[in-house]
Amino acid sequence: MSMTCACCGSARFRQQKVLWKELTDAWRLAAHEIAYIDQQQGLHCADCGVNLRAMALARAVMTFYGHPGPLRDFVLGDAARLSLLEINEAGKLTQFFGKMPQHVLARYPEADMTQLAFEDQRFDCVVHSDTLEHVPNPVRGLSECRRVLKPGGLCAFTVPMVVDRLTLSREGLPPSYHGSPANPADNLVRTEYGADAWKQVVLAGFRECRIFALQYPAALVLMGIR
Repeated sequence: MSMTCACCGSARFRQQKVLWKELTDAWRLAAHEIAYIDQQQGLHCADCGVNLRAMALARAVMTFYGHPGPLRDFVLGDAARLSLLEINEAGKLTQFFGKMPQHVLARYPEADMTQLAFEDQRFDCVVHSDTLEHVPNPVRGLSECRRVLKPGGLCAFTVPMVVDRLTLSREGLPPSYHGSPANPADNLVRTEYGADAWKQVVLAGFRECRIFALQYPAALVLMGIR
């Protein structure tokens, strides 16, 4: 590839297939949609292990704060002053974000995204990656992200987005799971996201929503600014 990893700067990448037939059937995915979602989830840095969608999230955060990258330098430099909440491990970005002095990791099930146990306006930045689709009330989850942000703060996140569709609740549909098909655990999908995913950011009360594209359509990040 002609790109370098946004996190460690490596130029070595590997691709693995991550989707399976039961999931692609449940999502009703066309061949070209399978191809870019496999790239989104399965293309990863051979050195730090971060995949394409998490690289996009890292790049979006750095762009917001005016840092050229890579993330390994950002977290030891400009980001040292920032308080950052990571809700669940954001791909494999925790290995980098964890070096920030004011980094907090909130994991499910100890942490409920719809009832965050933090005071108002505590954090400069909130990040999560492919978590919101599993939350029963995603707008409530995003409103909690907004609540714990300082004015002007950033909530940056990814969802598996099928860009030529509209967002669909899976309530009343047969269960669909992410994660290993043999061990779905708590990966029940509540929402299938499409091109109108930005509406939930606005409904949650953010004054602005941006879409950051590292690579279209495989690597898109939604950015809510309080």
